[in-house]
Amino acid sequence: MRLGRIASPDGVAFVSVEGEGDDAVAKEIAEHPFGTPTFTGRSWKLADVRVLAPILASKVICIGKNYAAHAAEMGGEAPADPVIFIKPNTSIIGPEVPIVRPPSSERVDYEGELAVVIGRPCKDVKAGQAKDVILGYTIANDVTARDQQKADGQWTRGKSYDTFCPLGPWIETSFDPSDVELVTELDGEVKQRTRTSLMLHDIGEIVEWITRIMTLLPGDVILTGTPEGVGPMVAGQRVSVTVNGIGTLSNPVVDKA
Repeated sequence: MRLGRIASPDGVAFVSVEGEGDDAVAKEIAEHPFGTPTFTGRSWKLADVRVLAPILASKVICIGKNYAAHAAEMGGEAPADPVIFIKPNTSIIGPEVPIVRPPSSERVDYEGELAVVIGRPCKDVKAGQAKDVILGYTIANDVTARDQQKADGQWTRGKSYDTFCPLGPWIETSFDPSDVELVTELDGEVKQRTRTSLMLHDIGEIVEWITRIMTLLPGDVILTGTPEGVGPMVAGQRVSVTVNGIGTLSNPVVDKA
């Protein structure tokens, strides 16, 4: 099932997206998408509504340096354990919403990633049981003010600006994340290309590591790390991240007025 959020003339709703292309339909889900969704009976053509970020997380937990080649391009060694940091939920935006470059940064980078969406409250989850607490998977762009990240020596400021966490276009619940292709394009030019099988720490390991530290809540999002090929974006460009089996997340880039 593809779970999403849309804005229609009737308001904002969780939906199940069925069909492809011009025939895609958004069927309204009553209340929330966790557990077994129930439907209201209302539906819209997907082309007639605005697709929003599929979830508004209480927190976004990110994994740094989870691909060896990316760790190398950043000038460091691949870590033995997952490196985690948090982006605020106010950084979340949906497809087609502009990524806004702050005037305080001279370099804002794209970082295409596979994202995990948690389906129920959980703590101290073993790697082998991680699938039991996962609602599904979506696509993320861990936008980063690279100059500020380097200047600060820690990552909070450079990762936390409003619009710095595009998510979408929906959550795919029937998805095997173990070996799928991820591609990031800037104005149609491929900048990142990898397979999730190259992650240093797989999804189960990541969930186990994080839940040793903190409780995860329904809707919380985990960004699983970006591959090599990160680079700057400027106003007027468009960045698109595609994960085979989920879809494409695309956002234009603008400067803050």
